[in-house]
Amino acid sequence: MHPKSALLSLAALSLAATVPGGEVADRIWHRGAILTMNDAAMRAEAIAVKDGLILAVGSAEEVMATRGPATEVIDLGEKAMVPGFVDAHGHVMMGGLQALSANLLAPPDGEVTDIASLQQTLRDWVEINRQAVDKVQLIFGFGYDNSMLAELRHPTREDLDAVSTEIPICIVHQSGHLAAVNSRALEICGISADSPDPAGGVIQRRAGSREPNGVLEETAAFPVMMKLIGRAGPEAAELFAQAGADLWARFGYTTADEGRANAGVAQVLRKVAAEKGFPIDIVAYIDVLVDRDFLLENVSQNYQNRVRIGGGKLTIDGSPQGFTAWRDRPYHNPVGQYTPGYVGYPAVTPEQVIDAAAWAYEHNIQLLTHSNGEAATDLLIAALRAAEEAHGAGDRRPILIHGQFQREDQVAAYQKLGLHPSLFPMHTFYWGDWHREHTVGPVLADHISPVGWALARGMKFSTHHDAPVAFPDSMRVLDATVTRRSRTGDILGAEHRVDVITGLKAMTLWPAWQHFEGESKGSLEVGKLADLVLLSRDPTQGDPDTIDQIKVLETVKEGRTIFALDEAAQARGPAGLQPDENNETALSRYLRRASGHSHEDGSEHPENPHSHLVARASSCGCTFVADLASLLASTSRYSGN
Repeated sequence: MHPKSALLSLAALSLAATVPGGEVADRIWHRGAILTMNDAAMRAEAIAVKDGLILAVGSAEEVMATRGPATEVIDLGEKAMVPGFVDAHGHVMMGGLQALSANLLAPPDGEVTDIASLQQTLRDWVEINRQAVDKVQLIFGFGYDNSMLAELRHPTREDLDAVSTEIPICIVHQSGHLAAVNSRALEICGISADSPDPAGGVIQRRAGSREPNGVLEETAAFPVMMKLIGRAGPEAAELFAQAGADLWARFGYTTADEGRANAGVAQVLRKVAAEKGFPIDIVAYIDVLVDRDFLLENVSQNYQNRVRIGGGKLTIDGSPQGFTAWRDRPYHNPVGQYTPGYVGYPAVTPEQVIDAAAWAYEHNIQLLTHSNGEAATDLLIAALRAAEEAHGAGDRRPILIHGQFQREDQVAAYQKLGLHPSLFPMHTFYWGDWHREHTVGPVLADHISPVGWALARGMKFSTHHDAPVAFPDSMRVLDATVTRRSRTGDILGAEHRVDVITGLKAMTLWPAWQHFEGESKGSLEVGKLADLVLLSRDPTQGDPDTIDQIKVLETVKEGRTIFALDEAAQARGPAGLQPDENNETALSRYLRRASGHSHEDGSEHPENPHSHLVARASSCGCTFVADLASLLASTSRYSGN
């Protein structure tokens, strides 16, 4: 429960939906399009806030009655207002890391279209960050996508060696499930032809040999990323958290999700919250296979300095576009060295999944489960059935995260189990063509993120961005949910398209309910938190195919503006990804301050006492950042708190 939530019941009783007697508003917005997400009154003419809560919403006459001499009155004009977006699933700390790295995304989010442009982007980033890179001895990039490269392959160690053979290079796939490194990075991390594939991961090899080609999958990638990023020093995780929260606010999110955390991540979040503060609320979900005791001791509905532990996270399989999701049938036409009949693979054992579900139900812990492939979801359904039989039904609100490849009978099973889907329609834009041609084929591609099946059964669902798999771009989420248009213009599954209001509910009202925060967030109603977003136009009007062009102009958290669009900054792109007016990136500024944490000779930090975590066979979209935060935290003054 939010700190202000104790006031909500009293507010609901004392405040009428029209004019609260004697109350004077701090701020009033009027005119424009005010979309409340309240079916009883979807549109309002004005809204007033006071002391961080919504004071009145309704007709202009009613709301203006709360105006006082000091009330700030804002004319929305042609703009629109919606509730603050509630992040149904993302990785806010990893998003901060993305915001500080070389931007290797394909258009429209970046400029990488082939190996050559990827190499040039890395060179340009190194040039801007030259002093810091030389000090820390690391070149790091995020967001390349082999499916969007002209060569339709991953960059190899030779490709990255062309950028540098002296400084280790690590670039992370957009899915977060794979990485490519140069020869120097392989050498530093001790990966050679003699290295076996770890459980739950693959070291890709050069054709006809066992020599690594530089591409690492799942648990083969995470320890490498951790070891290299660990060079940035113990304060890096704090910077990731701050940069991530700022990036989320830029896209209108007033509640962020740390979708796979551990005690180290929680400690980082709490430290930053206490010492520097966050502009938005952050809900963290603790990995049930790692920190069960910590989760049980710390789970709460109450925020402390805008941070709370919301429940547990379980990961069953990997990435659909990276061919590591665990399917019930062979992939359609996978690109790479795959044996006939390849179906992907699980990241955990059935026994681990069944035990985790039973433990969560026994302790009434909300469980969010990453499951992408049909076989993974079959296992999840079986585990939840067993848990319910053993511990009874209840309002635990278990959540399926992603569910890219599903069968309709599975959606019917969700309804019986009370399993609520948080889906990823952005896949229709970013990887829809790839799914049609390579992962599931042209028929099943129409049913990725099948929101239509959920709606047909009267089920709530939420939509997410899974940043940093994609930017936490709220309008891209809405656009994909409404249009389901791929990069090439193909419509994937017209039966799963929804109207704009439903799309907005899946980003506001329903994820607030998912987080057990529906009484305080998700709609513009009297007594709820004054979490608001101003958009450049009404998304329910005009061409739906231009929703992605709508801009977030302002984000208001509990009545206070925490982000306002700066046109010059907007021209530079998402926060931290491009140089500022001084031709300096956020990472460069940080490394100038923090690079002293690396030894002058570039040698490694002492071995991390929590290094056993890196070998665990878990493959959440950005799972390594949680263990990275633990690694960084373990060397800092707040370790062990």
